[in-house]
Amino acid sequence: MNQNKYLRDLQDIKDIMSRSSRFISLSGLSGIFAGLFALGGAYAAYQTVYSGQDYLNHRYAVITRESLMTLLIIALVTLALSIGAGIFFTSRETRKQNEKVWDHQTRRLLINLAIPLVTGGIVCLILLLKGFVGIIAPLTLIFYGLALVNASKYTLNEVRSLGIIEIVLGLISLQFIGYGLLVWAIGFGVMHIVYGTMMQLKYKS
Repeated sequence: MNQNKYLRDLQDIKDIMSRSSRFISLSGLSGIFAGLFALGGAYAAYQTVYSGQDYLNHRYAVITRESLMTLLIIALVTLALSIGAGIFFTSRETRKQNEKVWDHQTRRLLINLAIPLVTGGIVCLILLLKGFVGIIAPLTLIFYGLALVNASKYTLNEVRSLGIIEIVLGLISLQFIGYGLLVWAIGFGVMHIVYGTMMQLKYKS
């Protein structure tokens, strides 16, 4: 009996230390909605670039100035909706746990997440302006995966696994450039939905 109480006390201490050093209020719902928005954005991008073509056959992507602007708008809207969902659901979860939305854990998480993301965004923008459209989708997956791995030490361990999967998908997409949009949809869409559902079932059950 005393041994069981001792083990429970150790677990409580471990949980307290984890909470003090990690941001653990991430919501699975934010991942699910981010995935849904990504799938919607991927479909809109496909209609913009490959409209009227058979996706299973070899395709030529003709990017005009108008379609490029449309793709940028789609990307910005998708990003804004995903960030908005993340802020909303994570803030709601944080309040449920009676914790602060903005503290030193949040700052450390966002800084370590932002460094690879901002770097990747600048690289992709430069390459996009130079006309290297085909490698943009793979690179966004790779840099996003690196950002998740870099930030994972300040949040849930599952984030690291998701980051590694995104990196692998990005490398695969580099090998199959013609299917970059499809792999992008799997990485940002399907994997976010799977991850969000797993988190929701694991931490909310």
